[in-house]
Amino acid sequence: MLRRYLRLLGVRLRASSLLAMQYRADFLVDGLISVFWMITALVPLFVVFQNAQRDIEGWSFGESLLVIGWFTLLQGILEGAINPSLTGVVEHIRKGTLDFVLLKPADAQFLVSTERFLPWRITNVFAALVVFGYAFHRLGRVPSLLGVGISLVLLVTSVLLLYSLWILTVCAAFYVVKVDNLSYFFTSIFDAARWPAPVFRGALSFVFTFIIPLAVMTTFPAEAMLGRLPWSALGWAILGSGLFAFLSRQMWKHAIGRYTSASS
Repeated sequence: MLRRYLRLLGVRLRASSLLAMQYRADFLVDGLISVFWMITALVPLFVVFQNAQRDIEGWSFGESLLVIGWFTLLQGILEGAINPSLTGVVEHIRKGTLDFVLLKPADAQFLVSTERFLPWRITNVFAALVVFGYAFHRLGRVPSLLGVGISLVLLVTSVLLLYSLWILTVCAAFYVVKVDNLSYFFTSIFDAARWPAPVFRGALSFVFTFIIPLAVMTTFPAEAMLGRLPWSALGWAILGSGLFAFLSRQMWKHAIGRYTSASS
């Protein structure tokens, strides 16, 4: 079963790549635009630290760059692998074409989640590696192998959290159909992940840790690379991402059960 779905995922990735490479000029332009937006994401950080020769909430400029690197990496995954497919679900529901997906001999959630990819967003991965390299150059050190290993585990939990939150957002389309504003709201909220979590206080700190766990997605991996993430935080991140994945799956099943198709 797993091999079958991996083969299907490979076919869909290849189809998306061929479609993207059909117009190579557009592919390159889109990649350059992606790099441009990544650079603009660094501007607020340079403005904040321009005349500040001190740490902000315990985070130096080099350490904050690590958070930016994780934000850049996850933004590429979000906009290249998660958004393109899941935003299409809303159109499927609105037009009634979700029927064709449900009739196919494969899991509907897998099919709608792998419908389309934007390969040129891989530029974010290379950009993130450049930011990581520059950050550690500023810090005058290199990450430990253990820190890199833990941050890779947190990359998996972060992607799972992002995907689960998007599934929960998409499920709302089964009830209110038009969730464009909700998706824009989620994207805007995700922009806050470019800042270290201690910057946020009070209610925002609680929301960005437990409700929309942006701190787990970018600040935790950065702390892991710095070798100062408590083991308990890693455990809670794994447990929390598993809980979000379980809730989103159950919500998807409930929403599909409520779907009445275009012909009803």
